[in-house]
Amino acid sequence: MLDYRFPTALQMVLSVAMAEQLGKRSTSAILAYGLEANPSFIRKLMVPLTRDGIIVSTLGRTGSIHLGRPAADITLRDIYTSVIEDKKLWASRPDVAPRCIVSANLCWYFKSIAAEAEEASLKVLETRTVADALAELKKRDTSNCEPLPVPEHDEPEKKSV
Repeated sequence: MLDYRFPTALQMVLSVAMAEQLGKRSTSAILAYGLEANPSFIRKLMVPLTRDGIIVSTLGRTGSIHLGRPAADITLRDIYTSVIEDKKLWASRPDVAPRCIVSANLCWYFKSIAAEAEEASLKVLETRTVADALAELKKRDTSNCEPLPVPEHDEPEKKSV
């Protein structure tokens, strides 16, 4: 089964950073709409991101989501390790009966390769920041997208005069 936590969290953080640059408001409803994701999944991902200081969220009708520190100080590794936590990139097959040289030794061999691959991935993610990612997205943008509309239930109420 594919794990979409990291790419979704990355898109969330980049969306919040972009909204901040544009002076726009971010909420879980706006993020869910923009990411075409279930709002409960977005709120679930906000828990570790908030715990680790990557984002901060204020509650209430005028609440919003902001970066917890400057975009240049948040690495993609920070986001990955926040939402993935201690889940390994690849898992070995446990409890395989040692019927031959391969089955008797593959577990330790696979674990060593998986650890090496994961460390290499983390090193790549550590070299990129949210600020770098936004700059790259802007530089290569071919979308001609309009800004996302605010979902109706997230708009402030209009006061009658």
